[in-house]
Amino acid sequence: MIVVATADFEVYHEVVTALRERGVEFTTVEPGDDLPDRTTVVVIGPADDPDAYADAVCPVVRVDPGEPRRGVEAILAHLRGGEGRTVVGIDPGERPGIAVCSGDTVVATFQVPADRVGEVVTEEVTDATDPLVRIGDGARLVGARLVDDLPDVPVELVDETGTTPYLGSGTRGMGDVLAAVNIARREGERIEGREVEPTAGELTRIKERSREESEANRAIDDALARRVAVGDLSLREALEEHRED
Repeated sequence: MIVVATADFEVYHEVVTALRERGVEFTTVEPGDDLPDRTTVVVIGPADDPDAYADAVCPVVRVDPGEPRRGVEAILAHLRGGEGRTVVGIDPGERPGIAVCSGDTVVATFQVPADRVGEVVTEEVTDATDPLVRIGDGARLVGARLVDDLPDVPVELVDETGTTPYLGSGTRGMGDVLAAVNIARREGERIEGREVEPTAGELTRIKERSREESEANRAIDDALARRVAVGDLSLREALEEHRED
């Protein structure tokens, strides 16, 4: 059981919010109060007295205001014994699923627009020791762009066959995130980048999407469709260029 015991309101609010967002069980006590029997980690702020828990048989984690993510990572590291490489799994698509794992523990999950994946992964691997990113080999064009957006960390391309589980009732929208968890746990092939040549079918689908989104019901040409496919232009930017021609 994680016990938050701080008089620092900012630290209290940030840590409690971060733990709730991650679905981690915790309780709170007033600084200096007796700890529950099941206490495994005590959380304090920078001005709290660590000697108040000198006799505790569990670690005490000091969290600074404004750094709740780093504090929660330290807390979870103690819970899992300080072991486990940080591995980020990504299920590529228009709204990729992202899972951050440490050893066998899933410590964070996200589902964000494709253009935010690099930002999210960068934040999650900052300060991690020897992090690794594993990305599924589906959604080739989006996946190739995601690899280009990732921070300077090792990347493995994973065969994502069978990584999306059956979803029962009440779990709608969880498929991409659960697939990302499975991708994170599956070894892949180390890559430095991913060059993908768009197929005729992929270009046709992009042109069909452009027609659907065009006010004039006009599709972009092959050259613009290819630039969209490789990530040089967004579909909206391609439509703007097409309109100006």
